[in-house]
Amino acid sequence: MLTKRRNFIETIKKGGNPDRFVKQFEFMDLIMEASFPMGDMPWEPGLISKDAWGVTWNFKEGQMGAFPMHDDDHKVVKDITRWKEYVKKPVMPADDALWAPAAAHGEAVDRGETYAAVFWAPGVFEMTHHLMGMEDAMIALYEEPESLRELIGCITEHELDYAREVTRRVKPDALFHHDDWGSGVTSFLSPDMFKEFFLPAYKEIYGFYKANGVELIVHHSDSYAANLVPFMIEMGVDVWQGAVPANDIPGLIGQYGGQMAFMGEIESRVLDVPEWTPEAAAAEVERACRKCGKYAFIPNLTRGLPGSAFPGIYEEVDRQIDRMSKEMF
Repeated sequence: MLTKRRNFIETIKKGGNPDRFVKQFEFMDLIMEASFPMGDMPWEPGLISKDAWGVTWNFKEGQMGAFPMHDDDHKVVKDITRWKEYVKKPVMPADDALWAPAAAHGEAVDRGETYAAVFWAPGVFEMTHHLMGMEDAMIALYEEPESLRELIGCITEHELDYAREVTRRVKPDALFHHDDWGSGVTSFLSPDMFKEFFLPAYKEIYGFYKANGVELIVHHSDSYAANLVPFMIEMGVDVWQGAVPANDIPGLIGQYGGQMAFMGEIESRVLDVPEWTPEAAAAEVERACRKCGKYAFIPNLTRGLPGSAFPGIYEEVDRQIDRMSKEMF
């Protein structure tokens, strides 16, 4: 039986020979202790907090997570042409004691079995609209492109500040990076707009990681983004996590398999609900596995971290993936 890491490699490489399906996030040991520089977002309903950029987050009762507040009193960037008056790039912590738990976790990972992965969120695109709201960020692309490019440069440099520290201190060999680039049916930006504004930033960020010991880049966007796949490959993404069925994953595998792998197809918004049942999980996992096949595909709930919103569903999906491995391998 192959190790989790070897089975993952055989799954994503051209001409590979895996002996089972990769089971969701099993190939990454996520070093969440390295996430501490990313701000102070509330993790429980009813809480409001402010992150390191000054974005105010509100986790409302009955919601699945926290959202930035963009009313006039809370919006950080009120005028994109004056963004330097409103935005101060957070200082990356350099205290050895703060980094020690992440470094210890990194040393403890059995890298023959799994990847030692660090996590980053939010990404460059998301950070622009966290600071000013989606409408203002989108309008700025057209009306004030130079100012928005400057802000993107500031956000990119902050990510690189983190990359310099984490690669030196934790020595990860994988990065799990979030940045949602679309809705369920389309990308937020046209490919031309994405290429102009965000591809250069990601080539710089992911290029730095690849040049400093990180073998594997996993990018999360639980959305439609099939039209951006060529850019993902160009920027160095190895696995797109969160790919929803609307992307036609079998078609993408046929066109890009061997250059990039696709992780998802099992939509959290469909299956990860209060009324979920083992029977529904079994049917959805079987549909995904038979539709997408064994090559360049990892069956996975599209949620952006291991686990589920409602207890038990993530573990049930794991069990059903084991079942499909027995049937299909």
